[in-house]
Amino acid sequence: MTLREAMNRGQWVYGLVQAAGPVRLLVPGSLRAYDAGVTFTRITVHPDVMAGVPTIRGMRIPVATVVLMVADGLTAEEICRDLPDLEAEDVAEALRYAAVAVRDRDLPLLTA
Repeated sequence: MTLREAMNRGQWVYGLVQAAGPVRLLVPGSLRAYDAGVTFTRITVHPDVMAGVPTIRGMRIPVATVVLMVADGLTAEEICRDLPDLEAEDVAEALRYAAVAVRDRDLPLLTA
């Protein structure tokens, strides 16, 4: 099914649409206005770079790597020191991207 077909059927497709310009992540219309159509200016997806994995500003630094570094307890300053091509705004946008990417998804979690 194409993205257009899914949208026409009223289904929300979580994914990236790459056009000339920023990457847009589709989110459900039931969210508040400021959440709808979040635009990421620092997250890029190119088939030729890291096999299409979301990266920071077209560099070979995957968003997932930055998010995992935060999860491991590193601060934005420490991450930028370890990866000097990054800026603090890159770290913040990687976290926003991750938050939107997993919102409203059914993730396999263990119950207590």
